[in-house]
Amino acid sequence: MAPQVVLITGGSRGIGAATALLAAGQGYAVGVNYRRDEAAAASVVAQIVAAGGRAVALQADVSDEADVVAMFQRMDEALGPVTALVNNAGILETQMRVDTMDAARIGRILATNVTGTLLCCREAVRRMSTRHGGHGGAIVNVSSVAAKTGSPGEYVDYAASKGAMDTLTVGLAQEVAQEGIRVNAVRPGFIYTGMHADGGEPGRVDRVKAFVPMRRGGQPDEVAQAILWLLSPQASYTTGTFVDVAGGR
Repeated sequence: MAPQVVLITGGSRGIGAATALLAAGQGYAVGVNYRRDEAAAASVVAQIVAAGGRAVALQADVSDEADVVAMFQRMDEALGPVTALVNNAGILETQMRVDTMDAARIGRILATNVTGTLLCCREAVRRMSTRHGGHGGAIVNVSSVAAKTGSPGEYVDYAASKGAMDTLTVGLAQEVAQEGIRVNAVRPGFIYTGMHADGGEPGRVDRVKAFVPMRRGGQPDEVAQAILWLLSPQASYTTGTFVDVAGGR
């Protein structure tokens, strides 16, 4: 069997890091992408290597096309062409209403969360698709329950970007279904990660968990488990669909 090679964008922390460690434990060679935090990415790689796995840290801003192209080329050289892609890189900014947002903020959100995901999908398809001489593969997009709830009063721009990611998941899945590639998404709910601090409220999960039917926030590993299932042969007849990891929301 050909080696399984996964690239995880935003792989240095939170859901991305949990996914990288779980994937390595299941035999994947892992590309750990990061934008700024080189030390965090190096730590994830070191944990994988210490356990006998193969991994490499890859600096790239996914909103930059040249960065994305170079990142996939480095993956080709270091670990081999990707057989799996997890589009986990995503950003949000300080909580605010739409009537106080400016175009620059909206542009930053869309550039990473939408354009970045599309660019990474493009590069993965060029390597995986039987149409391009590949052997197939799987893509998992990390969306958000916000795509369904809209995040009023907090992150409508972020929620809208995740809605776009959902549409991309459905369309791309159908586009490449006959080329050996499956495309699915997970939609996490309130998960304990450092991302909430980026929005100005590190303790957000504890504030809102009372609104979750299960009355608790989720852990990154709980999302990672769903991602790895969607990447796996066990999900061989699953494409263009969503797994909500959100405690019932």
